[in-house]
Amino acid sequence: MSDATALRAALVRQLEADGDLPDPAWRAAAEAVPREAFVRTYFRAIPDSFPPAFESVSEGGDGWLEAVYRNETLITQLDGELLPSDSKGPAIGAPSSSSTLPSLVLRMWHQLDVEAGHRVLEIGTGTGYSTALGAHRLGSQNVVSVEVDPGVAERAKGAITEAGFSPTLVVGDGLLGAPDGAPYDRLIATCSVRHVPMPWLYQVKPGGKILVTLTGWSFRFGLALLTVTGPGRATGRFLPGYTSFMVARPHDRPPRQSLWPMPGEERPTRIDPELINDWTGGWVAQLAAPSAEQIGAPGQQILSDVATGSQARTAVNPDGGWIVTQRGPLRLWDQVETAVLEWQAAGSPHQEGFGITITEMGQRVWIGTEDGPGWDLPI
Repeated sequence: MSDATALRAALVRQLEADGDLPDPAWRAAAEAVPREAFVRTYFRAIPDSFPPAFESVSEGGDGWLEAVYRNETLITQLDGELLPSDSKGPAIGAPSSSSTLPSLVLRMWHQLDVEAGHRVLEIGTGTGYSTALGAHRLGSQNVVSVEVDPGVAERAKGAITEAGFSPTLVVGDGLLGAPDGAPYDRLIATCSVRHVPMPWLYQVKPGGKILVTLTGWSFRFGLALLTVTGPGRATGRFLPGYTSFMVARPHDRPPRQSLWPMPGEERPTRIDPELINDWTGGWVAQLAAPSAEQIGAPGQQILSDVATGSQARTAVNPDGGWIVTQRGPLRLWDQVETAVLEWQAAGSPHQEGFGITITEMGQRVWIGTEDGPGWDLPI
């Protein structure tokens, strides 16, 4: 048994013990697909570096194979262009492509509830590891994968072919789907979006399912499983857990403007600002102020609206509690406070207490039931 085979088997045993491989068909895929073919090089964070920096790790290098078969995400590109193989020293940049930790990839494939014979559209080929797992489970002829970055797509194609699979690979804007292969029984997205793109809702069959992570410009995330109810229509629920993905490039935040604290209207806050550092509390705040970016620390939050320049910032009130200063055409903190109070009134549920309804006219996230408190997504 080779070192790679032994490490792969050990990872599969770990994932099974952790409950991430409840389906024998996905266990077989995890045992068969060689992850090392998809991450010949990757970036490793340099501890205690500031600003955060990365070093490149190449095939055969110190710890390369062991990291490939740890249950962790491996960064494979920075700033949309820098590859580990191009790096001559410490590299600084924002991750723009990666091989997601295997437990999440396999758990999402399981959550998608695929069956033999289903045709699946994958948005975001990335390294191709997830694509290969799907091709093993369903057959290459039933998997179509779209990647927006031509270089990433070309490297993924080589790795997928090397691993012995031949799904349909498309280079293009995944938010437009892949109409030539429609209709699909399932759609899985390995990037996050601010709203569900309408083409997806027309390319998945009625009764089919879409698994997608929703986000915003405060980079809070919620994983939703939708059932398509008709062309342009769907309904679904958010799933337990904590799932996050890089934002699809067309949905990413525009370049940040220079931020300077400006005078404005002051008043006491009605909520503890620390609540929007909570996973779900921050998600609720983002739903209420979808074009705002959240910056700050406990008790001292800043919301800056990318579209209008509106600001809200909190500070400790010397007399107790907190105060908020707001300026601009939007009263961001008013919006956030109202939403958080409604969430608290509903019992402060985690995201599995939320649902989503989509029609051609809009997309609404709600708590509890469709007639519960809710917020429109920016579409």
